[in-house]
Amino acid sequence: PICHVQENVLQRVLQLPVVSSTCESLQRTYVSTKEAHPLMASVCEVYERGVQGASALAMWGVEPVVRRLEPQFAVANNLACRGLDHLEEKIPALQYPVDK
Repeated sequence: PICHVQENVLQRVLQLPVVSSTCESLQRTYVSTKEAHPLMASVCEVYERGVQGASALAMWGVEPVVRRLEPQFAVANNLACRGLDHLEEKIPALQYPVDK
């Protein structure tokens, strides 16, 4: 795969079968744990709300910095995409789900 200008290396990594299957497995485990343990579910919900609030606040605070550093981020993203291209060529296992 060749990295395109609008491509985001994080999105590409998340689309790798080995990564996406791992994330799906973790999500299933998290959801089933919450369903099986009501006390754990309430603790997790409080934590989730806190993370959402903190994330929104952090994004608001760093937005001016991100805007200013956007050219550097574009260069870093491009380099990371090229590195990912190389990894995908050298490590075929990245193209398979975890169970394979």
